Amino acid sequence: MIFLLIIGHAVADYPLQIDAMAKGKNRNRPLDVSKIPPGQKPITTVWLYWLSAHALTHAGAVFLVTGNVFIAFLEFVCHWIIDFLKCDNYINIHQDQALHIGCKILWCIILLI
Repeated sequence: MIFLLIIGHAVADYPLQIDAMAKGKNRNRPLDVSKIPPGQKPITTVWLYWLSAHALTHAGAVFLVTGNVFIAFLEFVCHWIIDFLKCDNYINIHQDQALHIGCKILWCIILLI
């Protein structure tokens, strides 16, 4: 199961994370006003949607492997927080990935108990 969870993580974090999501989930990244349609006001809170969609993608991968909604919800919350911390420079990419893999190990331990 741990191997499948790590595969799911790799797929959700790389090929399924489109460029707009990778950039848009960071609340500190300046808005590219050239990409805002004419007449539309810039919305600075759009990062919440991108970060939540990314975390939901990971939750979906965890659910597909475990079949457990509670564990998938834990993945959503933890992934959201970890990526938020990375985007705010509290942790780096290596710590980010280690924490994500640590969560996958924790999900397996919880499911074994």
